[in-house]
Amino acid sequence: MKVLNLRCANEHRFEGWFASEADFKSQESRELVQCPACGDSRIVRLPTAPRLNVSGSREATPAGAQDRQLMMQSQWLRALRHMVENTEDVGERFPDEARRIHYGEVEERGIRGQASREEADALREEGIEVMSLPVPAALKGPVQ
Repeated sequence: MKVLNLRCANEHRFEGWFASEADFKSQESRELVQCPACGDSRIVRLPTAPRLNVSGSREATPAGAQDRQLMMQSQWLRALRHMVENTEDVGERFPDEARRIHYGEVEERGIRGQASREEADALREEGIEVMSLPVPAALKGPVQ
């Protein structure tokens, strides 16, 4: 098993686990390797230190910049996962369904889906709060 340190074009760092170097290169060439934070498939492999199994306790070290970035990414992914689990995916019907909820035609509930920039702007002009949020494919369903 190869554990690689990776980074997307948006500077999100993450680990990838692959059966072999050839497996990584194959998946990368087919753009199957995607950032779990933003879904970007423009991935760069970073230097990877060997993993050592060391027993015993280690002293805690202050969190550095990379540790904070990883913590923020983790919190971001947890928030996205919570949103996906607690909203209904209405797909391309999002603008229509948001209007139906806003005008009381259907019961209020959390929804997510797709809307063009123009559709989102039109919803905002009607007083309907919407937010654009990219959801990585890995959070939309099972990876395997």
